[in-house]
Amino acid sequence: MFDAATYASRRETLQQKISSGVALFPGNNESPMNYTANPYHYRQDSTFLYYFGLAMPGLAAVLDLDSGQAVLFGDDVEMEDIIWMGPQPTMAERARQVGVAEIRPSAELAAYIRQCLTTGRPVHFLPPYRAETALTLGRLLGIQPDHLKTYASVPLIQAVVAQRAVKTAEEIEQIEQALAVAYDMHTTAMRMAKPGVYEREIAGQAEGIALAGGGTVSFPIICTINGQTLHNHYHGNELREGRLLIMDAGAETEMGYAADITRTTPVGGKFNARQKEIYEIVLKAINTSIEAIKPGIKYRQVHLHAARIVAEGLKSVGLMMGDPAEAVAQGAHALFFPHGLGHMMGLDVHDMENLGENYVGYDADTTRSDQFGLAYLRLGRELEPGFVLTVEPGIYFIPALIDQWRKEGKCTQFIDYDKVETYKDFGGIRIEDDVLVTNTGQRVLGKPIPKSVADVEAMAASG
Repeated sequence: MFDAATYASRRETLQQKISSGVALFPGNNESPMNYTANPYHYRQDSTFLYYFGLAMPGLAAVLDLDSGQAVLFGDDVEMEDIIWMGPQPTMAERARQVGVAEIRPSAELAAYIRQCLTTGRPVHFLPPYRAETALTLGRLLGIQPDHLKTYASVPLIQAVVAQRAVKTAEEIEQIEQALAVAYDMHTTAMRMAKPGVYEREIAGQAEGIALAGGGTVSFPIICTINGQTLHNHYHGNELREGRLLIMDAGAETEMGYAADITRTTPVGGKFNARQKEIYEIVLKAINTSIEAIKPGIKYRQVHLHAARIVAEGLKSVGLMMGDPAEAVAQGAHALFFPHGLGHMMGLDVHDMENLGENYVGYDADTTRSDQFGLAYLRLGRELEPGFVLTVEPGIYFIPALIDQWRKEGKCTQFIDYDKVETYKDFGGIRIEDDVLVTNTGQRVLGKPIPKSVADVEAMAASG
């Protein structure tokens, strides 16, 4: 937990950005796996963590936007709780940790909100993403749960996004702690990528490293020899010579800050000639994209730069044809690179995506494209110092997509479908780093994880 002054300062900044009313922040409660007493690993709501810092269920908070007064709603534990969980800090002690002076029992929240509504004070709230939170908000505000997103406060969303998007030095330190754990996760995977090993063995080791690091994984691990399926969470395949292992995984610190890294390793430790050709294209795309990052540039431009590198590289190996710039303009590259270059990262691995991706990644000057591939870009807006984002280009050979495009005669002036057919068994390659936008450029966060062909092969051989 940060110092109490950090949370008080964050709330003060938020209060100055919205003219009147109260901001309501419901915390997350336990979420049962299969019965009430057997919950999933607890995770507090990220915005609640940002402003109130307490990672425990049963809390809610209100910030009076006129007076600046914060109220924490929660209850002290009873003896039955102590028997199962041991001694717990009192609510007064917890409140002091985050700079809140006023505490009220949970049962008083409904009356507090009712009083605000009765007197005509606006109650600002963020769009809920958990069903139980939606039910609670609906009950408190008299709004049908299905309609809550319509009534969510746009001024509050915009204020929270503007504030959380710019990371402070202490937040960067947390992210780099997560990346230190991610380094061990990924280098372990590289050393384990041997024929006869199962994906689940590597994924299990990686998750264990995250837990041993004091936190957990920042999202379910992707660890697969079928990297052409972008979010492949199946871990049942046996690794075989000639295949590529993609692992997209990150750790989350005890305070909730994320890392998100992808590396691709040849099973057995050596890229074959065809794999090396494609890998070098992706490597050039990530390295030159990182170099292009600086304040004032739109991330859409960086994405399109990566797309041109992909198109140029695929032309050089005979998979694409024609003018690479025109191919990208027509979206032909998206057969091989169908996703966006990256996203914001912080307390959420896809930072603040629950508030609305367009609020986070776009603005009045940057609207989302409807072109296949480019439409999936989560972050397109102009970059600012303090942003932390992922850079994750890839090249994939997705048989179903290849078949569909060929049948439709799509982009035939740019794609050599006969040669592409010979790559249907290739899988995919993705490389991803986490990058801080600085005042003058950028900095790749964390200890460098092997990324060049030589370094990946050397790490794999060290196992």
